[in-house]
Amino acid sequence: MNRDEAYTLLTKYMSNKNLIKHSLAAEVTMKALYRHLTLKDDQNNLDEVKWGITGLLHDMDYEIAQKENRVEQHGMMIGIAEKESMPQDIVHGIQAHAHVYTKIMPESQMDWAITACDQLTGLIVAGALVTPDKKIGLLTTESVLKRFKEKSFAKGADRNAILLCEEKLGIPLPEFVAITLTAMQTIADPLGL
Repeated sequence: MNRDEAYTLLTKYMSNKNLIKHSLAAEVTMKALYRHLTLKDDQNNLDEVKWGITGLLHDMDYEIAQKENRVEQHGMMIGIAEKESMPQDIVHGIQAHAHVYTKIMPESQMDWAITACDQLTGLIVAGALVTPDKKIGLLTTESVLKRFKEKSFAKGADRNAILLCEEKLGIPLPEFVAITLTAMQTIADPLGL
């Protein structure tokens, strides 16, 4: 599966523009995390593409789960044909990022990365939306960390999942925030921020 095929699949199941933007944020972050963890900067690396596709598709069934009032099945509503068209490690990453629902636990670095960055991208978007110009470029690592500590801010962002970056990926939280924020800032226009 290549990126174009993945994007077509995403938009087949998802029409909500904000969810699509969230998927784009997860995609760019996953690619940045891959490069950080492997110390590679090869934009054509197949594993980097795979990590990006996992980020792009991680919530592909979320809109359907919401519409059908079955959010507890999020991560498991991927159709058989779609599962067969994707590499198994991508399917596992999609299901494992929602392990609270699926009971499929993250195993690989890719699984843990999508589990942690999924939550952080949401916190960063919330942080950007409260800046005077609603621009992600105004955020700093320090401002995101300050918001991270405010439990009442972006309550839906699971701080424990974000903190898995330290235990499971060996990336200190400030560095994880910097990687994610920098990656998301590179696609500020598509994110509308």
